[in-house]
Amino acid sequence: MSKGYFLVKSGIPEKAFRLQELSLPDLLPGQVVIEVEAFGLNFADVMARNGKYRDAPSLPFVPGYDIVGVVLRVHTPTDQHWVGKRVAGFCRFGGYAQQVITSVDAIADINEISSAHALSLCTQGVTASFMADMIPSVHKGSYALVHAAAGGVGSLLLQLLHVKGIHTIAKVRSQDKVAALNHVNPTHVIVSGQLNYENKVKDIVGKEGLIASFNAVAGITVKTDLKLLSNGGTLFLFGGAGILHSKFGVFSLLNFVRKTGIYSPIPLMMQSKGIIGVNMLKIADDNPSLLAYHLKLCFERYKNQLLIPIPATIFHHSELHLAHRQLESGNSTGKLVVYWGDLDGERNDLKK
Repeated sequence: MSKGYFLVKSGIPEKAFRLQELSLPDLLPGQVVIEVEAFGLNFADVMARNGKYRDAPSLPFVPGYDIVGVVLRVHTPTDQHWVGKRVAGFCRFGGYAQQVITSVDAIADINEISSAHALSLCTQGVTASFMADMIPSVHKGSYALVHAAAGGVGSLLLQLLHVKGIHTIAKVRSQDKVAALNHVNPTHVIVSGQLNYENKVKDIVGKEGLIASFNAVAGITVKTDLKLLSNGGTLFLFGGAGILHSKFGVFSLLNFVRKTGIYSPIPLMMQSKGIIGVNMLKIADDNPSLLAYHLKLCFERYKNQLLIPIPATIFHHSELHLAHRQLESGNSTGKLVVYWGDLDGERNDLKK
């Protein structure tokens, strides 16, 4: 019998989760059972805990999208070669558990890669890879803005854009996050909140404008980013962290929508600007092969040292509430990883 952390109520993390036994359903064709070594935290988990993630199942449920572990069982005889392999991959919720069922198409063989690095390359890596691949190499020498640049997605995006020859502007909200980007080496770094970065970006790009902005915040930053785009530029929206700054229920949502704006396609067409929303869970629902492609691509790039995650922050599962607190605070850098077992070995690996 497996155990998992169920989200049983909205609110503070100390009261929102309960560790209890979890019964797995029977395996279906193409599925595997994984004994989980560690799981990753994603901002959608924080949104779900705050009751602001519309795709979350009804309470109670086990959150979590990315895991590392060993394959215990498979359903299909032709998949037997996966048994005993150490893998990283995705699940459609259920990741905060000791055992997880997922599709064989949603896992990758990682051999001895650390859990912290492997989990950094799952949700965050695949999201970054999907967006970066939508920027043609013909834009070499152009500028792209990356919000939350010291986060899991942002730090990987900077590296992928660099490979394409794109000049990057890494936006972080505090000076202490700048050091986290040392090995990522963005072209420019700006320290700014949500309201005062427009002129800083203009000072860098001049009249050229941005070929792309990668935005995990939304809210009022959307209007600013659209103004900063050059004709032919694209705004990628892959998060809505700004909604958590308000505390008045439905009025917060309405205010968030008001600040973000509602856009007619006609002005966008006239300026040849685009807005693309990115939700890898939705992509996985209808195009699982695309998710599998980018998962494999991320690990290939990692092995070729083209994609190196910034150091993760690790927690024991009994510290899940602390991990949620840190992610929600906006003060974290890199991936937040939660282990079921002892942390001594993992902490020693991080020091190497």
